[in-house]
Amino acid sequence: MSYAEGILNGKSAIVTGGATGIGSYIVRKLGTLGAKVGIVSRKEENLIEAARKFKQDDGLDVVWRTGDVRDPDGIKNSFDELAGDLGGIDILVCNAAGNFICPTEELSWNGWRTVIEIDLNGTFNCCQAALLHLKAATDGGRIISISTTQADYGWPGAAHAGAAKSGIQNLMKTLSVEWGKFGIRANWVSPGPIEGTEGVDRLIIQQGLADQVKERIPLGTFGEGDDIANAVVYLSSATGRYVSGTGLAVDGGSQWDRGR
Repeated sequence: MSYAEGILNGKSAIVTGGATGIGSYIVRKLGTLGAKVGIVSRKEENLIEAARKFKQDDGLDVVWRTGDVRDPDGIKNSFDELAGDLGGIDILVCNAAGNFICPTEELSWNGWRTVIEIDLNGTFNCCQAALLHLKAATDGGRIISISTTQADYGWPGAAHAGAAKSGIQNLMKTLSVEWGKFGIRANWVSPGPIEGTEGVDRLIIQQGLADQVKERIPLGTFGEGDDIANAVVYLSSATGRYVSGTGLAVDGGSQWDRGR
């Protein structure tokens, strides 16, 4: 799937967790379609290496700042600096996340809190940090949060992440109502199993579930990082100008997370 060249010309985007995984696909797609892109992550070495690869492989000058989405003051400073580098923030992609498999009866308070702080609180912090810049976006700011299809169902072994992602979806609905008056659209993308990601590796392959999962995907295969990136482009560009407060599932019609 491809989009018209330059569809995002003149736009500036920040992608949290954009150095690795699905985030890197989103950065590459936004950048190659004309957007100026900044990335934020906690690990400087990942940011440096990612910026090098974006330049080497794709000819993209991606700017970066270290930042922890759990730290509201720190993330605001990082966003303000990136906005200065990029000339504003038109698009915010809240992609940073954390998860691990653990039965709820064995889940510690610290484990629960850590995932909630990264996924849900981190998304809130990033939206607040970007708000003034998104208000100034000439064609309306866009917030796209990365959720999961499993947020809509029970998620055995990942109650913390399921609760956080469900909260993110409700947050996007609320922001679409409250911030619509500023021209800001707030949506989310729910990936199904995406090949080559840490999530699929740890949560599916290492659990011996790969064949079982594929049997319950009507299209018969895992998705690719570009599938998620294309959905983000749709919601970020003029093609999604009248879409707000809703989610887009990109999962091949997957049934694997429903009533396992």
